Amino acid sequence: MSIIHLSAVGSQEPSAADLAGIEREWPLIAAELDLLDAQIAFINAGPYASELETRRVRRASRRVLEVGRELAERKIATDGAA
Repeated sequence: MSIIHLSAVGSQEPSAADLAGIEREWPLIAAELDLLDAQIAFINAGPYASELETRRVRRASRRVLEVGRELAERKIATDGAA
């Protein structure tokens, strides 16, 4: 028994609700991708990582937290209004 639901793997297309959910979460996904890019650059620099690369990772981390908080607040507001 699989715990992973893979409806999109079959012949079914994502529903409008699925696509709307992805669209709502896209700012967080983009922020996480930026953080991943910053972390990769930092790791690739190795012992030669500059302060700029360190700050880029910190800024990207803060952005992920900010966007995540905004999404959570929006969800609470919409759940509370319903």
